[in-house]
Amino acid sequence: MNGPGRFWWNVLRYDLEVTPDYTNKKIVGCNTIRFEAQKIPPSAIMQIDLQDPMSIDSIIWAGNKKLSFSKEGNAYFIRVITGRSSYSNQELKIFFSGIPREADNPPWDGGWIWSKDEKGRPWMTVACQGTGASVWYPCKDHQSDEPDNGASLSITVPDSLVAVGNGKLKRKNRNKDGSTTWKWEVNNPINNYNLIPYIGMYVNWKKYFPGRKGNLECSYWVLDYNAEKAKKQFGLNVNPMLACFENWFGPYPFYDDSYKLVETPHLGMEHQSAIAYGNKFQNGYLGKDLSETGWGKNWDYIVIHESGHEWFGNSITTNDIADMWVHEGFTDYSEVLFVECKYGKKAANEYCQGLRKRIMNDIPVIGIYGVNKEGSGDMYAKGANLIHTLRQVINNDNLFKKIVEGLNKEFYHKTIDSKDIEAYMIRHAGKDLSKIFDQYLRTTQIPRLEYYIQGSNLSYRWVNAVNGFNMPVRIFSAGKEKWITPNEKWQTQKWETGLNKNSFSVDKNFYIIVKKVTK
Repeated sequence: MNGPGRFWWNVLRYDLEVTPDYTNKKIVGCNTIRFEAQKIPPSAIMQIDLQDPMSIDSIIWAGNKKLSFSKEGNAYFIRVITGRSSYSNQELKIFFSGIPREADNPPWDGGWIWSKDEKGRPWMTVACQGTGASVWYPCKDHQSDEPDNGASLSITVPDSLVAVGNGKLKRKNRNKDGSTTWKWEVNNPINNYNLIPYIGMYVNWKKYFPGRKGNLECSYWVLDYNAEKAKKQFGLNVNPMLACFENWFGPYPFYDDSYKLVETPHLGMEHQSAIAYGNKFQNGYLGKDLSETGWGKNWDYIVIHESGHEWFGNSITTNDIADMWVHEGFTDYSEVLFVECKYGKKAANEYCQGLRKRIMNDIPVIGIYGVNKEGSGDMYAKGANLIHTLRQVINNDNLFKKIVEGLNKEFYHKTIDSKDIEAYMIRHAGKDLSKIFDQYLRTTQIPRLEYYIQGSNLSYRWVNAVNGFNMPVRIFSAGKEKWITPNEKWQTQKWETGLNKNSFSVDKNFYIIVKKVTK
């Protein structure tokens, strides 16, 4: 939770330095944290997070004063210097070292990754979403507070290796001890877990995408022996993806930090401006189509999905991971929109409906607030199908597109709550969608539309739904379209031109259960 040692100060910038020791699986480093505070609490206690078995060695205030600290679990508590009511642009240098937790099954199990490439050479990186960035460096490890003024990452490695980080390379210094320090920098706010080093025998090339804010630098870093495969695969996927997403979501959110794909020993992660790629230069999700419709085998899942996170997850970030459906639901829906851009609306509808096979409805999509607890893994496929259902209810694709792009304008580079997204969509749709959000995000129940037909009369109601659920739905008979607005009580409507029992159907783009009953 964002407790008393965290809430009173705001991170302005991280300047992180790290030197990994591949042989001993150890790292040493320093994180310079710049921060501000409008009001200092009487206790003047600051919490810094660093998970065991890593440890803080020393803390320096304002360049020259060494501070004492205490430790409780994975939290370090510092008594800061008092004597003034507020601070602006203050600085802490935190020196740290240790053997960081090693990831057993990255990216799902977080930690440092000590790997080897196919030629037996060192290959290192980190994946720590959920586990937390404090698994390897000291920080304010809460998703609600990103460094407002960006961050730098300096990585010192042997001369034989290449080190890649987020943003753009600012400088490369050769040191007298046979090592090289690569300094990377982002100018925009960044999630703690997105600030990641990549170390290996990389080669690099650049292309430029003519986007909505000018030429976007697209930089690619892959192992030397994979360069030709990567050029072909990225060439087929990146530009169409950027064109589609800029059309739907607005300009790429980090033009001054560039777009980058970096090959990794794990499957992939949405690391801002340095996306981790490990899909082995093939289409699908390691060759599979998660929708089982065939459409997912026509494009590279990791390129499309992880890039979608640049808009939803990296630019728009939730304050609490309980609301992670905003990241994953909208990003899963970015796959649907990419299919639509490439293959048309019918294909996109089929792809989205196919994703429903992955929905478990085990626990609600929204998790428990304040305890670092995500909701159901259904946040992906169910989140996408919620958005697709809302699109049907809005029933105006031009308006839906304005809403999706408007989210990226309203919440550009901001941290938000699910309620902010919900309120924005309700306001701009001009429809009360609140019960729909409650149904799909806060319960495991899928609304069931029950109906029966008597002559030309259609009777219908919602069951298995939250109180007051009255979502309108599109139905068909004999090629004719009609909208009905069921609630929990039986309603009856006459079909003016006659009702064909054999051709009656409900639009499959709504994520609902349809059941014909006998009366």
